[in-house]
Formats: sequence, structure tokens, C-alpha cells
Amino acid sequence: MFFDAHSDIWCDVTAKRLAGETNVLKNHHLDRLRKGQVEGSIFVIWVDPPYDIDYCARTKDIMRCVKDEVAECDAIRIVHTYDEMMQAKKDGKFYVFHGVEGMAAAKGDLAMIDTYYDFGCRHGILTWNEANEFGAGALSGVDTGLTEVGKKAARKIQDKGMLLDTSHLNEAGFWDIAKLATRPIVASHSNCKALCDVPRNLTDDQLRAIRDLDGVVGVNSFNIFVDSDVKKQDVAHLAQHVAHMADLIGVEHVGCGFDFFEFCSSDSMDTMDVHDGFETPAVKGMKDSSEIPNLFVELKKLGMTQEELNKIAYENFQNVIKKSVG
Repeated sequence: MFFDAHSDIWCDVTAKRLAGETNVLKNHHLDRLRKGQVEGSIFVIWVDPPYDIDYCARTKDIMRCVKDEVAECDAIRIVHTYDEMMQAKKDGKFYVFHGVEGMAAAKGDLAMIDTYYDFGCRHGILTWNEANEFGAGALSGVDTGLTEVGKKAARKIQDKGMLLDTSHLNEAGFWDIAKLATRPIVASHSNCKALCDVPRNLTDDQLRAIRDLDGVVGVNSFNIFVDSDVKKQDVAHLAQHVAHMADLIGVEHVGCGFDFFEFCSSDSMDTMDVHDGFETPAVKGMKDSSEIPNLFVELKKLGMTQEELNKIAYENFQNVIKKSVG
């Protein structure tokens, strides 16, 4: 079984419900997740382009649509703690933690973190690719770190018992978080800059910093974060990122955060830098969550034991949730 620490499925739920559909999870997602042996995930509130023209309005739309969807779907269970997660697993429910991918909708107001928390969020990323009042994303073109209110926001996220996520932050913002963190942090969907030198990936020093804070890094299946050579954007080369992390920081600090979003609207997909000729933005051999086991076939070829595979598949992120969320 697998725990996917980063999913944008709430975006699809929102788009389809606003278009008049209901039961989106049942009709479009759960079969694929079950086929891929996914037992649970973090589903994020993410204001995807072009809806970022009004972060606040879209965030309200997402929250309303998610609430309505959850009320219809008895196959899933929203969880808020480690114990709730483990009970849902025991009960055979697909468990979901609400998360936040980018807090531009807050406009610098720390009270919005309370709003997210009260909605059920137990995970937070301060920025997506944009620069906002809290800090700057890796693709924003801004190289300064967190603002003062951004540092307060990061502390508040941890103080409230939310998982503080550094994926998408620029490097200066990452190091600000590494300095102020009082609990483990994560990079839920980031790869290794040593293997693919793009702004969204992490340097070896950043990987070590997450290890030193007892955190976890989730490997990302998005093709352009795996290799600059289109011919190497496949599941075998994604496995190399897992192996590099495991060798560098220990297998206990590596997990899954695949960032599948082939289901996103064409309006959103058109904003992504995805190479032509691909069925989805994910690597060849793992086009969506139904093919997650293919990665673990590759990891077995690299000599990983079943105990190590279990840590990467679900145990490490479950453990960091226990430590950071409680």
C-alpha cells in the first residue's frame, strides 16, 4: 500500500462540481487510486492557473465544493491526526488529510491559517510558484527569503500542529524555514537537483537539512523534474532520485509525493511546461496513480529490501505526521 503526500484532486473535484457534476471521486478517481494501491493522501487546496486571478474567490469555491463532495462520498474519510489516520486504515476507508498548496489567498493575514485549520487542514505550503506576502516560490524570479510575516506564518503552522511543507519555496525561503523550525518539516513533492538541475528540485544540502530536522522528502513524478533529457523522463530514472535520496540522507527520510495532475482542466494544463508527445505530465511507465507499483518494481531492481520499500511507500510519511501533527 502507498501514501501519496501530494495530490491536486480537489482541483478536479472543484472544476467538475462547478460544471454541474456530483460524485466526482467515485466517478473519476477512486478506481484509479485503488488500482494503484493508494491507501491515503494529502489532498491540497491549490488555486490553479488561470483561477489565480482571484485567489480568495477560488479558495472559497474549493472549500465549498470539497465540503459537498465529502458529504456524498462514504468511501473516504477526512482525518486530522495520526490516530484518526490509522483508524481509517483499519476500517478500510481511503483517508485524506486536507492540505494547502500556497497561501496567497491569505494576503498576509495570519488569521487565514486558523481558517484553513478550522476547515480541517493539517498541512501547509506558504507559496506555490508565485511570490506572495509570505515569501516567494522557486519559479517566481524572486530570490529573497520569507518576509517577517511569512516567518510568523511558518511558526504558526507548526505551533498549530500542521505539517510545514517546503516544496515550491525558493531556496532562501527554504533556509529561513530550516532555521526556525521546531518540529520536522517536509518537502512533499520535490526531487534531487544533483540529478535534474531545475529550480523546483532540492540541493544535497537542502536534503540533508530536512534529514537533520527528522523530516521526509516525497519524490515527484512530474517529468521535467526527473531529467532534462526527454528520453530519460521515465520511471527508471525517477527511481534514481529515490536511490540518491536514500543514499544521501537515509531511507527513513524518503517517501512518495507524486503530484499527478493529468486530470486537471485544459486551462490549467496549458500553463504547465510539459514536453510535447506525452500522454500525461508524469514520467513514462507511471502515467498516473494506477501505475505507482511500477516505481517499486524499479526500486527492487536496485536492491532495496521489502522493509525499505515499506518505509518509502507509507511508513515514513505516517511517522512524520505522528511527530508533527500528533
